[in-house]
Amino acid sequence: VQLVESGGGLVQPGGSLRLSCAASGYTYSNYCMGWFRQAPGKEREGVARVSRDGGTTVYVDSVKGRFTISRDNAKNTLYLHMNSLQPEDTAMYYCAAQLYCIGSPLRHRDFHYWGQGTRVTVS
Repeated sequence: VQLVESGGGLVQPGGSLRLSCAASGYTYSNYCMGWFRQAPGKEREGVARVSRDGGTTVYVDSVKGRFTISRDNAKNTLYLHMNSLQPEDTAMYYCAAQLYCIGSPLRHRDFHYWGQGTRVTVS
């Protein structure tokens, strides 16, 4: 199983980024997919989760209206479009897979596979 994030970088406040997560080694469509983030000295936080078919999404309140999670099951790829970025969005961002969507949508302990992360800095 491999999850590989990309798309992070340095952006000014108010800017945008699109993160991608390429998945391989498992049946992608059997899993809900989520994005998490962890800032230095803070706990890992659930950002968003998308259902197996992409039709249902869940967001943490702090990103609602600014971030959009989506997936392309034909390409085994997960996305996170981030708009109106603020300094408080600075963190390492991770994608994760949750088998059959069983568990809390934004609790990291309920996710089974993880990528290595991509860093987002808003400054």
